[in-house]
Amino acid sequence: MQNNVLNYLYNTVTKYPDKTAYSDGEVSLTFKEVYEQCRAVGSFLISRGVYKKPIVIFMQRGPKEISAFLGTVAGGCFYVPVDEEMPVGRIQLILDNVKSPIIICDRETEETAKKFNIGQGEIVLYEDISLYSENAEALDKIYRAAIDIDPIYIVFTSGSTGIPKGVAACHRSVIEYIEQLSEILEFNENTVFGNQTPLYFDASLKEIYPTLKFGATAYIIPKKLFSIPMALVDYLNRHGINTICWVVSALTMVSAFGTFKEIKPLYLKTVAFGSELFPVKQLRLWQEAAPEAKFTNLYGPTECTGMCCYYHVERDFADNELIPIGRPFPNREILLLKDGNVPAEKGEDGEICVRGTAVTLGYYNDPERTAKAFVQNPLNNAYPELIYRTGDIGRYNEAGELVFVSRLDHQIKHMGHRVELGEVEVNIAMLPGVQMAACLYDSAKKKIVLYYVGKMTEAELAAEARPKLPRYMLPNKIIKLSQMPLTANQKINRVKLKEMYEQK
Repeated sequence: MQNNVLNYLYNTVTKYPDKTAYSDGEVSLTFKEVYEQCRAVGSFLISRGVYKKPIVIFMQRGPKEISAFLGTVAGGCFYVPVDEEMPVGRIQLILDNVKSPIIICDRETEETAKKFNIGQGEIVLYEDISLYSENAEALDKIYRAAIDIDPIYIVFTSGSTGIPKGVAACHRSVIEYIEQLSEILEFNENTVFGNQTPLYFDASLKEIYPTLKFGATAYIIPKKLFSIPMALVDYLNRHGINTICWVVSALTMVSAFGTFKEIKPLYLKTVAFGSELFPVKQLRLWQEAAPEAKFTNLYGPTECTGMCCYYHVERDFADNELIPIGRPFPNREILLLKDGNVPAEKGEDGEICVRGTAVTLGYYNDPERTAKAFVQNPLNNAYPELIYRTGDIGRYNEAGELVFVSRLDHQIKHMGHRVELGEVEVNIAMLPGVQMAACLYDSAKKKIVLYYVGKMTEAELAAEARPKLPRYMLPNKIIKLSQMPLTANQKINRVKLKEMYEQK
């Protein structure tokens, strides 16, 4: 029985010791090098007497950061990734929450790390501890003692109060996720991943652990390339990348700006997307550019260990259709609950709730917010059973496929009607002159505010939108941008849009 993610590495290093595991195009690590550095870092933690503690990894995004993650696990601890691109205040809040005894940095982040209040914590350099002498006996003892509900990481997500929430996941949920995802997306030893997401997001699990499981290769694509679409596609081609699992905004950044007229991805076989609604016209551009690729829509919150629903795109969609999120991964169940915890019928909106092994351990050092989101299954009063309430709204379409509609906090009451801002965005994004769109609601002035990027003027967009949307869903204010602000994960940065609006 597999009870530790390091099973993947320990099995694979014997098969492919000299094969490249992780690379950013400049720095590369083979499976043997990952193994050796992992064991060295774990041995260092043992030498410090640190066990079953959160270890902050504050390094630049790259192959060595992944080895630091694995070394933390080898030492019987769990990793907490942070990054220089995070706001300083957010990093301090994370450090205050986890009170890590060890902060692992590299030479590029060391001076920044020293500016934070780390209490009794010790800052150490990865360059030094990755050369530490292996304590094989102690490492093997920790490995044998591990059980699958031990935590593996804490990933911090944004909290509505401004205080980040640390989602703690265990080995069991990560292993089960990787096993199911790998089967759904058909990963194997010939898979070459192109990682888009920062490594401090759980989305990077899709590349980190299948690479170890199969002896695949993962390229950690430099962030700067996501603002240079032609150079990005060239990078995919130069490295023979055949599998990408990107957020929708990253895909749209390539397709919406005419990139495929100049250069096409030559090797793509698997394209998975998620986190936002994918406009059908952008999906078509990708399908035309990569005709051999299989496209899959993924859905899932961090609190449920990555993704928990999938839909293989196997038919044509009309411009006004929503691409379904389909069905739950095996060993998961989706409960779609209306007000009063009543199951929604086909065509009715309900909150998406998840049950199964995928549900994580909760929020680290945060019992109050854990109790609000990780709750007793209201459809079961016979024994304790936790589900996670996602705060997302979904419905089943005529084919019985689950469709993501919007966030609960994107649902507004406007002109006496309930309006999903996500539905407004999708309809606007369908217009031929629009590349990206995002909506806010000014509750004080009772206005729907639309931001967009595209060739249309604001007046032209308003005229084109009128036949597409009922009057109560039409934007009251339309603002054209030269580019849409994005988060570090390449999602639309709605916090920044709100700040921009409030400053006008």
